[in-house]
Amino acid sequence: MAVESAVLGGGCFWCLDAVYRELRGVTASVSGYAGGHVDNPSYDQVCGKQTGHIEVVRVDFDPAVISYADILRVFFAIHDPTTRDRQGADAGPQYRSVIFYADAEQEKVARAVIAEIEAAGIFDGKIVTDVLPAAKFWDAEPEHQDYFARNPWSGYCQGVVKPKVAKFRKQFSAWFVPRQNAA
Repeated sequence: MAVESAVLGGGCFWCLDAVYRELRGVTASVSGYAGGHVDNPSYDQVCGKQTGHIEVVRVDFDPAVISYADILRVFFAIHDPTTRDRQGADAGPQYRSVIFYADAEQEKVARAVIAEIEAAGIFDGKIVTDVLPAAKFWDAEPEHQDYFARNPWSGYCQGVVKPKVAKFRKQFSAWFVPRQNAA
């Protein structure tokens, strides 16, 4: 099995991670940081807005099961790509909407999916998602991995993560893979 990776930022990484862990064809989802200028940043440093990093997930997937384009279609369905540096109440450069592409083909597909979504008129505003060359990816601390499954009753998970997961499960029901002990 050939595995490819997508590195995506669309607000708090807990939200993206929770969805991608339930997507058919995804072999791993890892919360982390990319795009900054400090080696091995901590969550506190990234939240301090001084490192230039963005909260991202690295989604490893089997392209024989799900395409990169479909990974991106899910991405655009579960966050607001029309607001710069903001997702709901989460504000700051670390919450930027971004696609880090690994090669020219991923860049081409990312731009094509953005054009497709803009042409469909799904959003009222213009998509402001940055499409950038791959940057060093740093794993987030262990407490940020699979956060939703481990903390389903926290206020943030109930108010922010759970609705995004529910939206994904409804909109992409054919692609949803139930997890044991899923929230």
